[in-house]
Amino acid sequence: MVAHLLRLKLTLLRNGLRRSPWQLVGMAFGALYALGIIGLLIFALAMLRTEPLELASTAVVLGGAAAIVGWAVIPVVASGTDMTLDPARFTTFAIPLRKMLPGLALGGLIGIPGIATALVGLSTAVTWWRGVLPVLAAVVGAALGVLTCIVISKVTTTATASLAASRRFKDVSAIAFMVPLVLLGPIIAGVTRGITDSAAFLPELARTMSWTPLGASWALAGDVAAGDAGPALLKLLIAAATLAALAWAWKSMLERALVTPPYSGGSTKRKGGKLGLLGLLPPTPTGAVTARALTYWLRDPRYSGSLVVIPLLPVVLVFTGAQSGDFSSLAILAPLSAFLLAWSISADVSYDNTAFALHLATGVRGTADRLGRAMACLLFSLPTVLVFAVAYAVLTDTWYAFPGLLGLTLGILFSGLGLSSVVSARYTTPVPLPGDSPFKKPPGNVGQTMAVQFGGMGVLLVLVIPEVALLIAELVTGNRMLGWINLAVGLLLGLGLFAGGIRLGGKWLDARGPELLAQVGVNK
Repeated sequence: MVAHLLRLKLTLLRNGLRRSPWQLVGMAFGALYALGIIGLLIFALAMLRTEPLELASTAVVLGGAAAIVGWAVIPVVASGTDMTLDPARFTTFAIPLRKMLPGLALGGLIGIPGIATALVGLSTAVTWWRGVLPVLAAVVGAALGVLTCIVISKVTTTATASLAASRRFKDVSAIAFMVPLVLLGPIIAGVTRGITDSAAFLPELARTMSWTPLGASWALAGDVAAGDAGPALLKLLIAAATLAALAWAWKSMLERALVTPPYSGGSTKRKGGKLGLLGLLPPTPTGAVTARALTYWLRDPRYSGSLVVIPLLPVVLVFTGAQSGDFSSLAILAPLSAFLLAWSISADVSYDNTAFALHLATGVRGTADRLGRAMACLLFSLPTVLVFAVAYAVLTDTWYAFPGLLGLTLGILFSGLGLSSVVSARYTTPVPLPGDSPFKKPPGNVGQTMAVQFGGMGVLLVLVIPEVALLIAELVTGNRMLGWINLAVGLLLGLGLFAGGIRLGGKWLDARGPELLAQVGVNK
């Protein structure tokens, strides 16, 4: 049965790659990236062979403990976890759990994360190539550690299956997963500085961790190499007992889950009489589209996920300034945020997918559609960029540069919204489908998508050349009057381009509505 499940996993993986060439390309890039990381880690482990015993043991124990924590947490919060051997699919088959569990556990090793963990774990034998017994202990400890990683991931995913089946949990976890990605630079720098400042504390932490389920298996070889047979035996018992307890917990939860599988549906009862945002905004076509678009921004993670980046930008820029002692980089905060927010609606029709038929069926004019979507974005983007511009002037005491900076920001925001209204009415791009993770993107014409996105950004840069030129002239000459002129130009030119983009985009939308619906319906 174990061999059969492994063959099934390999067959499903192979067929999936045959069905989608883009999935094969993505896996190839993922494999190359993983191969680079694996090579670096194996090289580091090989270098530890000549280092003092305490240093090698500290690195292996802390690294192994981090791997177990990662396997426990990441599968829960990351959408798109490998479900090719989802136990729920075996509900109708009378397969005893004692035969199914080993196959499912070993099947977890088939894939880039499993193979990478196994290779790096077994490479600890190179670190402890200081005798026969340490090498054997390293292999045994690595086997226990890797199996613990696999089984603990099964325990956490099974325990949270009912929670993860809910749409709300998927939305929140997908957005929350983006936060550490945006802050990856400050996190790495902070961890590096913390390790450097507290290097003397790490050996003590590793010694403590070695007596816990997280580090016991990875500490075996270090104790054997040091001649501590008693502690090594106790840690072997801790590691084995941990794996056995996790396997028992997985078996118990799986038995319950197979009998009462999670149900992602909910009650269909809804209280009537409340229109939400539709009841707050004017009862006009533009007001209705604005209310619908705002609802998307609030409830659809594909939209709201892009907003997570905005409040994190100040954190990244402040951290960068603190490192160099120069906070002038904060000057780009308001213009950059204006650009990101304005360009965020450049694919709004693509995000609608087949729901775009609602706009066509109700006969909404193109200008009302374009204006409603742009106003929805403008309602929160305009206050955001104003706050950023004022905050920069307050924190750096550069009020003299405020008018010019604000003129550039408003020019980018209004011009960008007008341009996005034109682009989304003319081109569609492959985007995550409704209900999918914000990270997932269906295969499509990558060349056209890149041409539209980068070409549109280039056009926007051309549109704001007057504001950029006035700001540069102000900085070079020191003439503050140019800043006030820039404010007027940014506001008037931006509003003019905004109005022109709404009219042109609306005209194209009226002419190409059915074609757009056919194009976005391809990815349904």
